[in-house]
Parts: sequence; C-alpha cells; structure tokens
Amino acid sequence: MSKLYVVGIGPGNPDSMTFRAKQAIDTAEVIAGYSTYIDLIRPLFPNKEYLVTAMRQETARCQMAIECAKTRPTAMVSSGDAGVYGMASLLFELAEGQVDIEVIPGVTAALSGAACLGAPLGHDFAVISLSDLLTPWETIEKRLRLAAQADFCIAIYNPASHKRADYLRRASGILLECASGDTICGVVRNIERDGEECHILTLKELADFPADMFTTVFIGNSKTRVIAGHMVTPRGYIHG
Repeated sequence: MSKLYVVGIGPGNPDSMTFRAKQAIDTAEVIAGYSTYIDLIRPLFPNKEYLVTAMRQETARCQMAIECAKTRPTAMVSSGDAGVYGMASLLFELAEGQVDIEVIPGVTAALSGAACLGAPLGHDFAVISLSDLLTPWETIEKRLRLAAQADFCIAIYNPASHKRADYLRRASGILLECASGDTICGVVRNIERDGEECHILTLKELADFPADMFTTVFIGNSKTRVIAGHMVTPRGYIHG
C-alpha cells in the first residue's frame, strides 16, 4: 500500500514550511491540491506530477488523491495546517482505510498571523470561521457569542468574501454584545506573501475594516493591550 501524505504547507512562504512537509512532498511522486496552493509550491518541486482542481471541488480532489495513492506515493497539500479547515478530515472519511494516510502538520494562519502582530494569543483562544458554506450562520453566531462571553481571544478565519461582504460587521456586532468596543483587535492580510499588511485597531473600528478571504482577524480578550506597537495578550506571569 502506497502512502498518502496530507501536508500543511504553512502560509506559502517556503521559509515557513516545515522540514517534514518538504520531505513528504519530495518523497511523493504526485502532488494534489487546490490551484492557488499548487502555484505556491510548484517552483520548489518543478518535476512532480500534479493533480489540480478549483475551489469547491474538495471531494473530487480527495478522491483523485486516494486513487492515485493506491499505486504511487502521493501528497495532498493544504495551506496552513491540513487538519485546520483543511483536507485531512475529508480524506480520512473518504478513504476509510483504503490507503495509508500520514498527516504532516503545518503552521496555520492563527499562528503565522499572530506572529506578525506580536503575541495576541498568549492565553486561551478559539478559532472560528465565518464561512457559512458548510456551517449554518446560526451556529457561527452562537460560537462567537459564547467565545466572547468566556473572554476568549478569538482568531477569525474567512471573515469576508464577495458574497459575504458584511459578515465581519455582523460578527463584530455580536461580539460587542459582550465585549468592550475598546477591545484590542488585529488584522493581517496576505500572511508572509506579497502585499502583507497588518493593523491594530479596536473592536468598534473592526466592523468597518475591508477584510477579504486572505485576511485573518484577531480579537483580544479583556486583558489584551498594545505594547510598543504590538498586540499582546498577557499570560498572567508575575513580574517586577
């Protein structure tokens, strides 16, 4: 039985791809993935065979990778970490033991984006996606409200798209029911790619930020503050 590697490639910068990820992709004869992610790694592995599909063809992409892995070592790549809003869970569901799956962890946007801002996730935090393609908005709204009530720091994925232009505004309104408008927030766009930018602002200001699908949003907790231009959530250590 050949191996099917499920590889998180991180934010897209080769320097942030783990050694294990590079090693797994190098071992594979075939690389499967969404076209945008394939474009990020193809220059690093120009001699590989590629199976490429467009957005919203996740099931077909996984089935192609599973069939290929029955006879040849194959790697399915995802941005960030393959187990965080990635392909790992779907591959396990579809494969049902037909192939030997090995998950290779990567640096998810909550971590790479946090590094750009400083240390916004220094204490307990939640990761919530605003995409309602697979999750009902009512469920997303409940998770946002409960996370705010519990004073979690929150990393928000998929805050907006052409069809969901007002979702970040809606999410901000929900959070403002429980959190102060002065809560420190951060926004990072195009993490470790061309055009990277990060901003620190308040929760009240966040509603009007023009986020897109390449943006990751960070909501601080009640202790989060700005230190020397960085967003920092203290862990609570006693210091002099």
